[in-house]
Amino acid sequence: MIKKPISPEIRQQLIFAQREEITEYHIYNRLADQTRDPENQKVLRQIANDELKHYKMWAAYTNKEVSPSHWEVRKYYWISKVLGLTFGLKLMEKGEEKAQINYALISTEVPEALSVAEDENHHEKELIGLIQEEHLKYMGSIVLGLNDALVEILGTLAGLTFALQNTKLVGLVGIITGIAGALSMSSSEYLSNKADGNHEQAIKSSIFTGIAYIIAVVFLIAPYLIFKSPFIALIVALINSVIIVFLFTYYLSVASDQPFRKRFTEMVVLSTTVSLISFGLGYLVRVMFGIDL
Repeated sequence: MIKKPISPEIRQQLIFAQREEITEYHIYNRLADQTRDPENQKVLRQIANDELKHYKMWAAYTNKEVSPSHWEVRKYYWISKVLGLTFGLKLMEKGEEKAQINYALISTEVPEALSVAEDENHHEKELIGLIQEEHLKYMGSIVLGLNDALVEILGTLAGLTFALQNTKLVGLVGIITGIAGALSMSSSEYLSNKADGNHEQAIKSSIFTGIAYIIAVVFLIAPYLIFKSPFIALIVALINSVIIVFLFTYYLSVASDQPFRKRFTEMVVLSTTVSLISFGLGYLVRVMFGIDL
C-alpha cells in the first residue's frame, strides 16, 4: 500500500530505519537457523518477523527497497555464536546506530512510528529475555571462581614475589596453588549446591567454577613464565587481572543487565587491596626470616 508523501528529512530517517530492520531480520533468522533449542528458535523467528513487518511498514512510505548490512549480519552472528545469543543480541540492541533513528521526529508525519518504537524498546527486550542459555544460569559460579582466583592467587603471587624474588619459583608455587585452589573451589561449590538441594546443577556449577578459576590462574601465572624480573611479572599479572575483570564485567553488564562501573570497581579494588597487603606481608617475612634466594 502506498502511503501519503513525506518530507525528504523523514524519508531519510525511514530509509536508515529500513536498513536497520532488514539487517536485524537477517541476523535473527540466521541465528534461528543455527539454533538447536526449539524455544529459542521460536523466539528468534518471532523477533525476525517483527523486524520484517517494521521494514515493510517503512517501505510503504519510502517506496524503496533497502539491502541489509552484510558486515553487521556477519559481525553479530559470530559474536552471538562465540559469546552467546543473549550477549550478542543485547549488544546489538544497545548499538549506537539505534539512537540515530529519531522516532519522535518520524511520528510527526508517520503515526505508526511510536508503536514501532514501543516494540523496539519493550517487546523485543521481553522476547530476548525469554532466550534460555545454560551458561547464564551459572554466572554466580563463574563470578565465584574468578573472584576467588583473583584475590587468592594474586595475593599469593604478590607476597611470594617480594619474599622469594625468584620468578620461576614463584611461578611454580603459583601453579601448584592455582591447581589446588581450583579443585578446592570446585568441590566446595559442588558440596554447597548438594547441601542446598540443588542436586541436578551441583556438578555443572562446580565445573563452571573450576574453569573460571583456572582461566584466571593462567593469565596471572603466565607473566612469571615469560619475564625474568619478578617485579615486572607482578606488574603484568596485576594488569592482566584488571583486563580479566574488565572483560568479564562488561560481558556480565550486557548479558545480565547489571551495572558495569560498580561491579568493575568492586572487583578491582578488592583484588588490588589484597595484593598490596600480601606484598607487604611478603616484605615482612623476608626481613623477619632473612630469606635471600
